[in-house]
Amino acid sequence: MSEERTAAAESGTRARTRRAIVDAAVVLLAGDPTASLGDVAAAAGVGRTTVHRYFPERSDLLAAIGTDVLEKVEAATERARLDDGPAAKALERLCQEYFELGDGLTLMFETPQLATWSGWDEETAADEHFLRTVRRGHAEGSIDPGLDEEWVRNLVWALLYSAWEHTRTAGASKHSAMTLCLHTLRKAIAP
Repeated sequence: MSEERTAAAESGTRARTRRAIVDAAVVLLAGDPTASLGDVAAAAGVGRTTVHRYFPERSDLLAAIGTDVLEKVEAATERARLDDGPAAKALERLCQEYFELGDGLTLMFETPQLATWSGWDEETAADEHFLRTVRRGHAEGSIDPGLDEEWVRNLVWALLYSAWEHTRTAGASKHSAMTLCLHTLRKAIAP
């Protein structure tokens, strides 16, 4: 095997290991924010020293989770096709896409270090696209123009959080929680 192929295989292995650690941490910390890095290592199927090699401090792991969640939000926003059809329907698709990011987004909302993470300080392309979609909904008449775009954004996040909590604490199915979320969204933003 050439040196170049060995380096590529090693970086692929490193990327998979890093991904396994971040994914395991999201699921574990969403259920137990006090879980240790040792618990994360066990959930990821790696040793504690491996976790510490990738993330020397808990804050490093949390920053990686924050970056990962923002990347997933960007991808989910693209999948929602916000420019297709009426804006109100686009927001419904967006809710469905974001709902699948429940553990990561719940963790972002509930973990103080992540809720105040500096990565939230800048408007992202996903944020701008969302606000543009609301303005389009105002113009086309599918979203109540009396609802300011920031209000609609906060409403969507509040509804999603309620849906995630409904599945976690009330034992509701994902389908039931999403149905309630979308029903409430339709009523709340209707002109």
